[in-house]
Amino acid sequence: MINKSRIIALARKEIYSYLNAPAFYGAAVFFLAFSSVWFFYIQRYFTMNVATMRPYFGLLPIIFIFVIPVLTMKSWAEERKTGSIELLLTMPFSEWELTLGKFFSTFALLVMMLILTIPLPICLSALGKYDTGVIVCEYIGAFLMGASAVSLGLLLSSLSKNQAGSFLGSAVALMAVMLINNLTFSMNLPFWLNEFINFISLSFHFESFSKGLLDSRDIIYFLGSTFLFLFITTRVILFRRWN
Repeated sequence: MINKSRIIALARKEIYSYLNAPAFYGAAVFFLAFSSVWFFYIQRYFTMNVATMRPYFGLLPIIFIFVIPVLTMKSWAEERKTGSIELLLTMPFSEWELTLGKFFSTFALLVMMLILTIPLPICLSALGKYDTGVIVCEYIGAFLMGASAVSLGLLLSSLSKNQAGSFLGSAVALMAVMLINNLTFSMNLPFWLNEFINFISLSFHFESFSKGLLDSRDIIYFLGSTFLFLFITTRVILFRRWN
């Protein structure tokens, strides 16, 4: 039986730990600065003459490749490096409670970063007539894609011995699942292989949200992949607990 109070207590402890470390603030500044520079200067928003945030949200899969490994790299890898994981595993927490506590704390930090971007469309709304429904869908897609990416990052962190290995492993894994669908454009692949590549690509399933569409298949994919990565993480923790 999962104890919600234990999950909340662990998540609160993890959030306080992150907020007292410079890594989160560095990741937040990079996220906000890089996305803004890309949107306004590289994409040349003011010359587009179109009231849309799609280029801004279209960059999120790439930004997540760098930001999420920073958020997840210390979750389990640092526990193993300092030896505190031995103490944590002896506490009366189930594998799911430990995993969900880590997940919700890290996901909450990502949500904070995304919330900090909300003033941008609000300010730009004075310059044109934006479709509020599309922007809401884009944020929903960003949250769902972020949840799946965070759970994958936590899985890689649980398999790593230190933060550097966790960061590199998570970055490579996220780069693969975010950008692999580009192969379908650059290579003449069989239809079944194109479908498989698109199916495992997080950015492919995010595309419908960026268009303002809430596709149940994409929602189920993000929720299912998040659960799958978290479930595998609980098996890793169980293995370490008994060994």
